[in-house]
Amino acid sequence: MVLGDQLDLDAAAFDGFDPAQDAVWMAEAHEESTHVWSSKQRIALFLSAMRHFAQALRDAGRPLYYHRLDDTGAVADLGTLGAKLQADLVRLRPQRVVMTAPGDWRVFQQLKATVEAAGLKLEVCEDRHFFTTVSEFAAHANGRKSLRLEYFYRELRQRYNILMDDGKPAGGQWNFDADNREAFGPQGPGQVPARATFEPDALTQEVIALVNTRFADHPGTLDSFAWPVTRSQALQALQRFVKERLPLFGRYEDALWPGEPWLYHSHLSSAMNLKLLSAREVVHAVEAAYRAGHAPLQSAEGFIRQILGWREFVRGIYWMQMPSYIERNALNAEEELPAWFWTGHTDMACLRDAITQTLEHGYAHHIQRLMVTGLYALLLGVRPQQVHAWYLSVYVDAVEWVELPNTLGMSQYGDGGLMASKPYVATGKYIQRMGGPCKGCRYDPALREGERACPYTTLYWDFLMRHETLLAKNPRMALQVKNVARMTDIQKQAVTIRANAIRRGEVGVAQ
Repeated sequence: MVLGDQLDLDAAAFDGFDPAQDAVWMAEAHEESTHVWSSKQRIALFLSAMRHFAQALRDAGRPLYYHRLDDTGAVADLGTLGAKLQADLVRLRPQRVVMTAPGDWRVFQQLKATVEAAGLKLEVCEDRHFFTTVSEFAAHANGRKSLRLEYFYRELRQRYNILMDDGKPAGGQWNFDADNREAFGPQGPGQVPARATFEPDALTQEVIALVNTRFADHPGTLDSFAWPVTRSQALQALQRFVKERLPLFGRYEDALWPGEPWLYHSHLSSAMNLKLLSAREVVHAVEAAYRAGHAPLQSAEGFIRQILGWREFVRGIYWMQMPSYIERNALNAEEELPAWFWTGHTDMACLRDAITQTLEHGYAHHIQRLMVTGLYALLLGVRPQQVHAWYLSVYVDAVEWVELPNTLGMSQYGDGGLMASKPYVATGKYIQRMGGPCKGCRYDPALREGERACPYTTLYWDFLMRHETLLAKNPRMALQVKNVARMTDIQKQAVTIRANAIRRGEVGVAQ
């Protein structure tokens, strides 16, 4: 069995594959696009990449049973992966069922139950696209009172000898994060190298037509679809990033600029999460660029930390904590996600910019996700499960193992500090400082009260007031919480009144 995020001819499930007696099973299932309201960009990426991989399997001479959404017949009418698999287990009567470890708990449980109901045992192989295994992460976590990325990351740097010089970290320090927080300044980013784009071929055009017809009411548009959907295209995208944007990636990885969705980021996460690229080859390409003098250490280290460190860390958290993790809500947040998250119809310039771009391309970089859309949902007090469903729906690189811990844990603090040592909260001044479109916005990030007060700034103070007792216990939040004590009762009341108006939808909706 091969899932839509396992598109690698050399995956572990293929070890010992014998075309004379083995076959590959793949299926497109309606439920995979509707269990969350997936965007057109996300659906099209998965379906196009799967169909291109199916062709690669045929070209490699591997027998294949593949179910398309637009097939006809009894199996085609079945809406879930499990139902389609069940029908084929009866029809094909295999002796064994083998797969690479999946990235989604729900899918894994469904397929495992289906195979076992047929009297077979599902054989699961390790996913070699990661540096570490789930059991290795569990061993790292065992006995620790808290889990922190930095210590795990340092272990992996040493174990795999990445950015190490004679047993010590390159440049004499492990982390160059302090050098990677620059904004563009008033002049803007200038001429940014274009991202790698790929004109939809006939197969992708078929998928686009299918998605526009079958999922017409789903969010987003496919007018700009240009993501890599094959191994060859993914390699081209990697080469372009390393050559053209990596040198300035670190310096500007946190920077924002209105109307500029791509900037110096890699745009490789969707290809990596589909397994068109492996983490190892991406990390090695970036380290080689640094060793050759093509990219500064701050850029190479900042990027490698995201792949070798953060990506491995969140996967370990996901599999160690599921299935209960998805229900956590440490801050008891119960607000509804604003409806304009699905349309971009808000008069807050930074959110309009980030959401409109997200719906158009299925993409936003990490600061837009953490400190624009995610920050607003956190300050507003949106139920984290709704925020999780939105992120899983709209982004082309969203696979649950990576999206859920990043959203519920890192962004929304729903796990109470397992992923992050504090809630990532800030006023609108942070967005302004990083180059957000505040100059053209009707709201002033310096104001927390009144009609022109930035909703972020109002909600920031409201958040501190609502969670003052909890946050006062966190050493990293103590200074921020002390500022609440300096507010007068009249100021606090004004913030509460304004915050309640925002929650009622009287502020922030485009007129």
